[in-house]
Amino acid sequence: MSPGSRGSSSPDDELRLPRPPGFLRRFWGRHPVFADILTALICLAFSLVPATSFTDRIDDAIGVGRLWATTAPIVMVVVVLGCASLLVRRRYPTLVFVGAVAVALAYLLAPAPTGGPMLGIAAYTLAVHRSARACLIGVAVAFGTIAALVAGLAFTGMIGPMIAWNALVGEGLSALIGALIGTNVGNRHRYVAALIDRSRQLVVERDQQARLAAASERDRIARELHDIVAHSLTVMVALAEGVAASSDIDRARPGATAIASTGREALSDMRATLGILREDDAAPLAPLARDTTADTVDSARAAGFDATLTISGDRPDLSSAVQLAISRIVQEGVTNAMRHARGAERIDVRVGYRPHAVQVDIVDDGEPVASSTTSSSGYGLRGLRERVVLAGGAVTAGPGSGRGWRVHAVIPLEQENNDR
Repeated sequence: MSPGSRGSSSPDDELRLPRPPGFLRRFWGRHPVFADILTALICLAFSLVPATSFTDRIDDAIGVGRLWATTAPIVMVVVVLGCASLLVRRRYPTLVFVGAVAVALAYLLAPAPTGGPMLGIAAYTLAVHRSARACLIGVAVAFGTIAALVAGLAFTGMIGPMIAWNALVGEGLSALIGALIGTNVGNRHRYVAALIDRSRQLVVERDQQARLAAASERDRIARELHDIVAHSLTVMVALAEGVAASSDIDRARPGATAIASTGREALSDMRATLGILREDDAAPLAPLARDTTADTVDSARAAGFDATLTISGDRPDLSSAVQLAISRIVQEGVTNAMRHARGAERIDVRVGYRPHAVQVDIVDDGEPVASSTTSSSGYGLRGLRERVVLAGGAVTAGPGSGRGWRVHAVIPLEQENNDR
């Protein structure tokens, strides 16, 4: 399958449902119109033929023959219309059931006990295409209606006892059997349909989770690459400008060496970050979470800034996530000071280890630039905030009390304390 076709596939293509059992059942399901026509014809044959065979059983002495001659066309029309309604039984099951009750009542006009499968088929249809409850209510109402009319006609002598008992027992059993079979089949169909629908939802949710995970991973890789590239290139540009401005080869040599060292460190970090994109099991699953705070300050100092690092408190054993967050906070803060602070000469980095949190401050003495690079919309600070939030902390960035720009971050250490 080509990628294009795979991308346009529907959730049903991934369900891999088994074939329905039975040739007749599959044929019946694939050709519903043919099935309904066949059902209507069979029902018409079993309903109309008995109702037209009363010639040799009519007792003319009591006038039944003359009565049947009047009512026969009515019964025939009702039976034909009732059976014809089976053609739309899937769309209008309630209407078909009402027609079946009318056919059962029309049989009471016949001169001898008769009946047909119409009411049973209608009860089955109501249970399958509506609900078991609707079928139960329909059968109860239909039986009550037939029983009330039969009782009234029997007490007035308009129908004989055989016709009355045939209507009650025959139509009642037909409706009950159709309702039981239809309830079983309908519940099974609804259960299978619910399982398939749930499977479709799971496939859609799985695809959504995969897309969210991929987007989250892309954001994480973008943050790592930004931190590595932005800081390293900023330091290398500053060092290169210093080397270019010096005419003394001996004085320029340390700067060139620092440029090469920064480039090698950047390549090493980038290889570690890009390793998560490989399928090789030997590739690392995360960037190297070493403490690069001192290296960041040293690189700023090598670029000509008066950079200082102050560490207070006892440093606990930190998780890789917290350690990486601290290193990236310092790296982003120092990089922003080097790139965006006009006239900055001094950068102070303070890391304070407290019993329940780590506080990180990066302060410069330059004139901050109110632009997107230093505002909340800047990608560097936005990625920094995302990283600190993932570690459970908070970060703020803005102008200092006097001159300069200040980045302040607090990372809680509850998880590290609980692990110990």
